[in-house]
Formats: sequence, structure tokens, C-alpha cells
Amino acid sequence: MLSKSKIKFIRSLEQKKFRKKENAFLAEGPKCVDDLLCAGFRPRMVVHTASWESPVSLPATAEDILVTDEELRKVSLLQHPQHVLGVFDIPTVSSASLSDAPATELVLALDSVQDPGNLGTIIRTADWFGIRNIVCTAGTADAFNPKVVQATMGSIARLNITYFDTLCDYLSTLPSGTPVYGAVLDGENIYTSTLTPHGVIIMGNEGNGISAPVREMLTHRILIPQGGNEVKGQRSKVKGENCQLSTVNCQLSTAESLNVSIATAIILSEFRRRPSPALPS
Repeated sequence: MLSKSKIKFIRSLEQKKFRKKENAFLAEGPKCVDDLLCAGFRPRMVVHTASWESPVSLPATAEDILVTDEELRKVSLLQHPQHVLGVFDIPTVSSASLSDAPATELVLALDSVQDPGNLGTIIRTADWFGIRNIVCTAGTADAFNPKVVQATMGSIARLNITYFDTLCDYLSTLPSGTPVYGAVLDGENIYTSTLTPHGVIIMGNEGNGISAPVREMLTHRILIPQGGNEVKGQRSKVKGENCQLSTVNCQLSTAESLNVSIATAIILSEFRRRPSPALPS
């Protein structure tokens, strides 16, 4: 039965302080819930309508609560509930092996990426390109925010996500010579840069980019070049609603910057596109 106390508990997980207190997070929809279950995440509670079937046997410790569509709407955080939601334990991820990972694979590091939608899309993109580990600063959005979990479309089940106070704390643990790439405005064109199949790729905050202390620790500065042609002094006609045509002087150029999730996808794609030379012995 979906009691008032259970409804209150589930909906409280929208807030970080309660997720931290309960060490639990909320996932909604068959795609997210099924992937988490299949990946071995421990469910505490699964609330579902009769139309959902579990892909695995739920553990005896998990509450299996059958509800109507109307009852599911009362507890769901979505505008259009998707048959099932689950409350899962937040996994404990050991950071012990993270210093060794960049020697053999790419690790993605996020320096205060604050928007939950951006973080969720980045996690989903990283999963597509075979990234296994994401390192985040304390200023990065909570990976178990329901909006982030929803945006990952189940990919959060397949990645290890670890938080450090700062990226400098993590980078200082890496062996000397580890490639550390950072997307910066004064970087080298990524399409002509030498890229390795291992190392750390750092993406910065939506407004401020990579923080100054972290920039000092980069070994490779890379840039996605703009492709537009600037047109100066061109006269253009602009028509507003219910107004006459008029001519104005304007300056056309490309966009000021790329969305961080789009930039991440482009950079990971370029790294994966390159032939993989032998790793250092």
C-alpha cells in the first residue's frame, strides 16, 4: 500500500539534503529502473502499475508496491508518470583505483558543471563513448538528482561517478606524465592535435569554464574551433510583427560558445575517432 508516509518519503528525495540523509535516490520510468535493476543497484522500494514487469527478481528486502495510474501520479515527480518508479541505495564508489585508470583509459572530469540537464546528458554521452569513470567537483550538480537521473536514460547505471572537493585534489593523485586535456578558449585546434586513447578530459563550468588552478595543471589545451564566417557591416532587413520593413546595420558571427554537453560529445567523438596506438608499457 502506498501510504502517506511513503509518498512523503519518496517525494522528499527530490531534495539533496534528504538524498544524503537517507543515502537513497529516485529513478522513474521503465528504461531507468530496468537498467538500474539489471546493473545490480539495490532497490529499497519499487512502485509500479500492472503494466510494468520487472526484468529481474526483486530482492526480498525491496518493497514491491502495485498501484493504480492515479496513485502513481500522486508520488511521481514527472508530469507524465511512466508506469514505474524505484527508490535505490546510492552506491559507494571507491576512489582508490581512479588514479590508475587514466593510464589505460579515458576519464572524464567535470569542473563545476551545475545544470542537472547538462550533467545528465554528459553522463549519457559518456556511456555511449565507452567512458567508465566520471570525476566531479563538489560544485557539480548531484548525479543522483532526479532530473539528472532522468536525463541519463539509464546510463547512470553503467558509470562510476566520484566527487572530490576540487579537481586539483584528484589530479594531484595521478602519476607524473598522465595526459590531462582541458577544453579552453586558448587551446589548440582539437582536429589537428595529437590525442591519446588514455588520460583525463576536463570540461568546465557553463559560464566560467575550467577554474584557474585546474588550468595550471593541464598538459594539453584543446579547442573546438568555430566554423562560421563573420560578416561585418552588412545591411539587413528586419521585419517585426505588424510593423514596416526597415534596414539596419548589423554584425553577424557564430555563437559565442557551445553548450558544455554538446562540447563534451564533440570532444569524446574526436578522441574515439582516432586510431588507438599502443599504450605505454
